[in-house]
Amino acid sequence: MLGGVPLMLGTGTGSEIRQPLGYAMVGGLIVSQALTLFTTPVVYLYLDRLSNAFAGWGRLKDADGERPTADHGSISKPPSELTGTPSRRK
Repeated sequence: MLGGVPLMLGTGTGSEIRQPLGYAMVGGLIVSQALTLFTTPVVYLYLDRLSNAFAGWGRLKDADGERPTADHGSISKPPSELTGTPSRRK
């Protein structure tokens, strides 16, 4: 962005041709950075809210109207006991 400042502020022979290029470069970069800094978090927040709204959509409910919970068992068991495969250690 700072590379366009000498073009924008330059005086001398042919500067009237280069000044619009400098203004376009610096102005475009400032606008694009401002839009990126403000729109990216806003889009992220809206998509996060949308995903949270649809998080439970389409899942089955029990007779009580509650969503079923998964029973993952004990985490303290070794992997061979959780999967049912024999352990290779002796």
